[in-house]
Amino acid sequence: MEVALQLNCSNIDFNNVCEILKRVGMGYFDGEVHKKAFENSHSVVFAFHEEQMIGFGRAISDGAYEAAVYDIAVVPEYQGNGVGKLIMESIIQRLSHCNIILFASPGKEPFYQKLNFRKLKTGMAIFGKEEQMHSAGFTE
Repeated sequence: MEVALQLNCSNIDFNNVCEILKRVGMGYFDGEVHKKAFENSHSVVFAFHEEQMIGFGRAISDGAYEAAVYDIAVVPEYQGNGVGKLIMESIIQRLSHCNIILFASPGKEPFYQKLNFRKLKTGMAIFGKEEQMHSAGFTE
């Protein structure tokens, strides 16, 4: 399967981004909110198969030594085919000089461990939707 990667936000349908996030069970907002988030990110990756968006991801960074990965998603029909790995490798390559952190959806930790991510012992967060994040298994 041939996958094309796009490393910018040109001609992206951010309502489709919202729909993909819904389909994979991740948090989502209105398309315009995702547009702002991706456009304000340090690195973005959109994956396409035959001109259809099948996945994406982004990272915010100071560009010097810290970065955080967000919104890594691949439509269910394409999961398990290396698309997520391509997206992550593209982001990691562009941030190879940085420490990189991320929130893994519960159950997806093995995917990130294969990419050399390790669980944090001291990670902490404040979430706007605290109860929802606790119910989803992100917090104690």
